[in-house]
Amino acid sequence: MFRHKHPYQPFLFEGVRKLIVGTLPPPRFTTGDLLPGDVNFCYGSRDGLLWPILDRMFDLDLKFETTAAAIAQRQSFLNERGIGVCDIVEEAERKKIDASDLGMENIQLRPLLDILRDYPRVELLIFTGGASKNGPEYLFRRLLRTKGLAINCLSDLVPRIHEFELSPASSKNLKTETRKIRTVSLTAPSGSANRAIGSMPEYKARKALDKNYNTLDFRLEQYRPFF
Repeated sequence: MFRHKHPYQPFLFEGVRKLIVGTLPPPRFTTGDLLPGDVNFCYGSRDGLLWPILDRMFDLDLKFETTAAAIAQRQSFLNERGIGVCDIVEEAERKKIDASDLGMENIQLRPLLDILRDYPRVELLIFTGGASKNGPEYLFRRLLRTKGLAINCLSDLVPRIHEFELSPASSKNLKTETRKIRTVSLTAPSGSANRAIGSMPEYKARKALDKNYNTLDFRLEQYRPFF
């Protein structure tokens, strides 16, 4: 079994208002065997689409290379926008060394609810995937159940939006009132999600009107309101 440990600590800072929540980066980020075009930072895989989408959305002129400058660009953007990154999985085991969520076994979760209590301005969790098994929304729901917390559906259309209430911990933040936090489950920023996008009626309708419309355009429109 391959021990797939998350290579990065959560990217958090005072005043963070939104958190991007995924699972684990590709195993090569754990072993340090990066490829040309990878960035040694959250969502830095050259095959991933999150940073290309944000680059296009905000005109960031990002570098896609394994350099300190590329990392600094991304950290600066996140700080300016009040966006943190806290993937929900700390580590997992795999029979097959790949990046599929479904292949994760013996999953150890990060204490995301405690982290949210420590950062009281967070109002939105941005899941980089839906409710399929071992996806970030699926694992977060599992975490809520273990704590006896409910999550309410606000919109069941893609991207799905939910809301839950989080009370302060009994031993700290005693002056903090119970707060409502929303979650949004975006279509995953991975190539493997393109097939699912292609089957969506709204994508087909847009494609019929514009033959140049593609899955990146679709994600751009879906992601924009939440970043």
